[in-house]
Amino acid sequence: MCGIVGYVGERVGGPPVHELLLAGLSKLEYRGYDSAGISVIGDDRIEAVRAVGNLSALQAKLASTLPAAAAGGSVAVASRPATTGIGHTRWATHGRVSEENAHPHFDSADRVHVVVNGIVENYMPLKERLLAGGSVFTSETDAEVIAHLVAEHYAGDLADAVRAAYAELEGHYAFVAMSLDEPEVLVGARKECPLIVGRGDGEQFVASAVPAFLAQTRRVQYVENGEIVVLRPDGVTITTAAGEPVERLEHTVDWDEETAEKGGFETFMLKEIHEQADAVAEAIADRTARGDGVDLDEEGALDESLLADVKRIVIVACGTSYHAGLIGRYAIEEWARLPVETDIASEYRYRNPVVGPGDLVIGISQSGETADTLAAMRLARERGATVLAVTNVMGSQATRDADGVLYTRAGLEIGVAATKTFLCQVAVIYLLGLRLAELRGTLAPAQLTQLVSEIKRLPHCIDEVLGRAGAQVEAVADGCWKSDFFLYIGRHVGLPVALEGALKLKEISYIATDAYAAGEMKHGPIALLDDSTPVVCVATDSPVLEKVTSNMQEVRARGAHVIALATEGNDRIAQVADAVITLPAVDWMLQPILAVVPLQLLAYDIARRRGLNVDQPRNLAKTVTVE
Repeated sequence: MCGIVGYVGERVGGPPVHELLLAGLSKLEYRGYDSAGISVIGDDRIEAVRAVGNLSALQAKLASTLPAAAAGGSVAVASRPATTGIGHTRWATHGRVSEENAHPHFDSADRVHVVVNGIVENYMPLKERLLAGGSVFTSETDAEVIAHLVAEHYAGDLADAVRAAYAELEGHYAFVAMSLDEPEVLVGARKECPLIVGRGDGEQFVASAVPAFLAQTRRVQYVENGEIVVLRPDGVTITTAAGEPVERLEHTVDWDEETAEKGGFETFMLKEIHEQADAVAEAIADRTARGDGVDLDEEGALDESLLADVKRIVIVACGTSYHAGLIGRYAIEEWARLPVETDIASEYRYRNPVVGPGDLVIGISQSGETADTLAAMRLARERGATVLAVTNVMGSQATRDADGVLYTRAGLEIGVAATKTFLCQVAVIYLLGLRLAELRGTLAPAQLTQLVSEIKRLPHCIDEVLGRAGAQVEAVADGCWKSDFFLYIGRHVGLPVALEGALKLKEISYIATDAYAAGEMKHGPIALLDDSTPVVCVATDSPVLEKVTSNMQEVRARGAHVIALATEGNDRIAQVADAVITLPAVDWMLQPILAVVPLQLLAYDIARRRGLNVDQPRNLAKTVTVE
């Protein structure tokens, strides 16, 4: 989740290019905040300034590197003021956080600079070829490949070079390139990651999101997947990747700045629900690139010799992260055949647990600052266990208290109720489970390859759920938003989904909600049911689906209104439910990452019908740093 901004043009008496780039980056900093950089182009060289940290670090370095910037004047590169530039704010997905890994990246001759959002899956073979051809790489990132590749193809036309590079790249990405040989041209390319043009008079903008240029223009053109865009001061040309011209209408954006920061969505929570496909893609892409296994050898990762020797796993977490850990328990036990315990961190730290050498303790915390989870991790480490942190925030306390880290790469999440961070936690734990299975030889190679392939499908399946479940969820919400009690049930890997769905409803709608293992219904909870009770059943395909179906019939016999989550093609569920929300078919163990999405939407729709602030629910904070 990185931010891109580019500008080409020349304002008479207006802010200089570096100020326009910095202003744009300030609106995108929520997308990436571990480093940032800009490149501006003049007569005979490109000046790049990059810095580690948030945007203030870049501003300080810019002032010291380019003195005119400190004085508020135009940055001059050689004999003329810079009027073309690109900028980037980074959330590291490949390569450690360092100035060398910050964007923009450039070719060996320093004539082509690029900024990139996304993942280049085939960067390694491309890099090996480019190295053999004499390219000199200065970073650890996959993104730098694009700068060298564009330069390799450059023969006087930057757009042609970008098209040729695009044809060789695999992955999901958007990038913008500029060349010293064409100082008034920017060329962007989009493959799945967003790219948007801002139109001006004698100037043009390009960015990964509208807020980057909203203060300067409200005229936009949307670049679609598989398209190349060429920007010059006097106009914009959009073509297919093959070079065929594309006609694209201008739209006028009527958002205010707050709405723009929400990407046009009515709330940050809804925006973040819709970002989940991209977020999961960031979490898995380079880690599943080889296709027949999982690679977790990255900055801060745990020494894999420790993974190979693990005898038992303990997962400690709180709230939503605990539910991610519960899903992980099922997956790791199923695939890697290791015993796994899952504990609520606030309980674990006080119960004198039996833990020590040979144990791997995984602390899951979105912020990396959750007090109870940190305390549980420290306790385990003091007793000789190996500790792995799963977190979204680089440099957080969890990363310093652990022996290794797996980053979830979800990007900044503003809504208090976790959505995309939960899905990324689950995705990362899935990857860990498969890597453990690979190291231990507990999955046949063909089965491992198939599961990796299924995981790589998940971002597309999430998009599919978001595209088709909305109407089904709204119909359910219309019928039950006034109810004062909900019950959620599931079995096996469906139970954590039920727990998470119930938590979301509690958090943002303030409705009394319970979640139970479906097999426990006759041990008490069934007494709560009557004909006014909505019961949400996680009934996706699994080895226990027949048991779940029986539990649904028991519930329905008591008059409750049954709402089922079912895998597409399973028509039997509709016979025992009053409403069905269907999900794409994937491996049954991976179903939870899809099933939770409609439950997020259901909680959201009910809360909005009740007129509640879903981004800032009462009594809750994003990060719980005290007991």
